[in-house]
Amino acid sequence: MSSNLAAFAFLIASVCFILALRGLSSPTSARQSNFIGIAGMVVAVVTTLALPGVLSYGSIAVAVLIGGSIGTFIALRIHMTALPQLVAAFHSLVGLAAVFVAAAAFYAPESYGIGTAGHIHAGSLVEMSIGTAIGAITFTGSIIAFGKLQSLLSGKPLVFPGQHWVNLALGLLLVALVAWLCIGQSPVAFWLIVALSLTLGVLIIVPIGGADMPVVVSMLNSYSGWAAAGIGFTLANPLLIVTGALVGSSGAILSYIMCKGMNRSFLNVILGGFGGEVAGPQGDMGDRVVKQGGAADAAFIMGEASSVLIVPGYGMAVAQAQHALREMASQLKNRNVTVRYAIHPVAGRMPGHMNVLLAEAGVPYEDVLELDEINRDFASTDVTFVIGANDITNPAAKTDKSSPIYGMPVLNVEESGTVLFVKRSLASGYAGVDNPLFYRDNTMMLFADAKKMCEDIIKALESGRH
Repeated sequence: MSSNLAAFAFLIASVCFILALRGLSSPTSARQSNFIGIAGMVVAVVTTLALPGVLSYGSIAVAVLIGGSIGTFIALRIHMTALPQLVAAFHSLVGLAAVFVAAAAFYAPESYGIGTAGHIHAGSLVEMSIGTAIGAITFTGSIIAFGKLQSLLSGKPLVFPGQHWVNLALGLLLVALVAWLCIGQSPVAFWLIVALSLTLGVLIIVPIGGADMPVVVSMLNSYSGWAAAGIGFTLANPLLIVTGALVGSSGAILSYIMCKGMNRSFLNVILGGFGGEVAGPQGDMGDRVVKQGGAADAAFIMGEASSVLIVPGYGMAVAQAQHALREMASQLKNRNVTVRYAIHPVAGRMPGHMNVLLAEAGVPYEDVLELDEINRDFASTDVTFVIGANDITNPAAKTDKSSPIYGMPVLNVEESGTVLFVKRSLASGYAGVDNPLFYRDNTMMLFADAKKMCEDIIKALESGRH
């Protein structure tokens, strides 16, 4: 394939990726956008394989077969609740691939047209160093994030005295190693960069608590993009540069949006984070009394209401309750009850997590509203049905300056006439703070599995016991 034809094909692939990214901003166009992105990737892969420098088609075919089989197996078995940790795991592979490509380019620069061993172009060494460092940080950082999301590691922040100074010292040492590599082109310098970057990836993520995991996921997404872009320069591949820059910039923008949604500064999240999985009180605390109810109570209250707002959270995802929840909403709509869904930007453990689950269950897109669109409506809503959410409904974020989540925008569910709160227990949320909403006079706790509670409410509505 000629260079002009390859450049044109890469341009088409880049346009497909841009259109796919644009379409993913709306649930109505997300499915079509995925197909556009897939088409762009097919064009990119076929074009790359047709380049004159590609020779080992047998090895490539074996690698594609192995990777494709593993990807297909994972895709068929993965549950929607496990998507955040799956994304983190895939980010780690992108980072590791960047390190491998950089190592190959360092030891065989002639194959990449960047010089000869010991005489690599200075610009290529800088690009290689950046790609290696970001890739290695992404790899170990993503592994730690995966471990926390999968509960293989504690969600609590792991901090130690002087950790910021240690990170700063290691960062400066990394810059010095890059300078050493560019000047001396020593293999020792290269592998020290890899080792130090792997260590930094761990140290950056372990102090970040569970409450900040949505930001971490989007941040690592950005890192993986920049790692790919850096290696794109090393390989002189314009498509990899464009694609990496798209992923890197979109991930950075998403991280900013997530931080804004939590009223957090991006720097604070990177430097420490907050929150962890801390077991909360399991019963009454002092003179605070919890009002408990059952499915029949919830069915009666919502059946007699004129408006119901549903607030889903990670507990709904874990229980796989989205289908039962949608059926419950349909039952209420049949009784002329106005039902809508209120989505907090950091509900779940990944941006858009709740939207994807609700779309999977067939919830109409027009019924799903974001925090800024719906928050003012809670005061005029008869019933708010909170299912598996906690921190995003905690009014302490607005009133308690000593709370770790103070200043984080939350859904104003306490302003509703009645709050029905589906939860297994009074345990605190991922941020590890108690929720005073549980003890308010207008709150009724429904202690049960989220899916089982929705199914029981449906039965109560169908039987006419509401």
